[in-house]
Amino acid sequence: MKIGFIGTGVMGLSMAGHLMDAGHELCVYNRTAEKCEPLIARGAKLMDGPGDAADASDAVFSIIGFPKDVEDVYLGPGGVIERARPGTLLVDMTTSSPSLARKIYDAAKARGLAACDAPVTGGDRGARDATLSILVGGDESDVERAMPLLRVMGRTIVHFGKAGCGQLAKLANQIVIAGTMLGVCEGLSFARGAGLDPAKFLECAEAGSAGSWSLSNYGPRILNGDFEPGFFVKHFIKDMKLAEESSGEIGMNLDGLRAALAQYEKLAASGGAENGTQGLFKLYGN
Repeated sequence: MKIGFIGTGVMGLSMAGHLMDAGHELCVYNRTAEKCEPLIARGAKLMDGPGDAADASDAVFSIIGFPKDVEDVYLGPGGVIERARPGTLLVDMTTSSPSLARKIYDAAKARGLAACDAPVTGGDRGARDATLSILVGGDESDVERAMPLLRVMGRTIVHFGKAGCGQLAKLANQIVIAGTMLGVCEGLSFARGAGLDPAKFLECAEAGSAGSWSLSNYGPRILNGDFEPGFFVKHFIKDMKLAEESSGEIGMNLDGLRAALAQYEKLAASGGAENGTQGLFKLYGN
């Protein structure tokens, strides 16, 4: 297929590369064009804008930063929905607003396009290894069309229901991670502060009931002083705020989420917005 891929950052670059590995022809766009260079070197075509990518493609995938970026790319003048040919499949893999996903779906349907929301979880490693979990919302027929392409990028792919349901599922996922990352960082900090060997503690904890994906993947990075982003703090804050907003809409009070959000906002205010989420460990001073 001819695929337009918008967003070639920490995760998108690997995901687009897997589609090329599967034999698809890619045209790519990123606001910072240099981030497309590894794909261009492999034969992808660089486009001047998201609308140009849509116009040249049978399917369009995107994984970008914030809901405002998604809205501009899809619904802005000369954007994806305006330029895509009837029948084109649109799959936004950004973690974004459920209401925006529904808005994009409605606008796409009005122009004879197929739209799904399919945010992912698994971080930079999952993107590199094509082991992402992908949480999908949209019409059954559209999801079936997308599935062979999604399987190229992920391992666990679940259709949760109508447009917006993929985003709701991803926000639930981020609520789990918020509390987990607090526990990972506070537990490792406590172990170190108490004079324990943190590497030995990590080995023991991840093999027991405290074990988790976050502990196993971010624990070693923390102990090595590696706070480079597999997932940016600034994007996690965005996700937690979306989850907080959505929880209010369904009448839920999530105090644990608020506690994690407060800590991450404190980290961002101290200069850690560009760190990976494991950068939270820095707040504990050891």
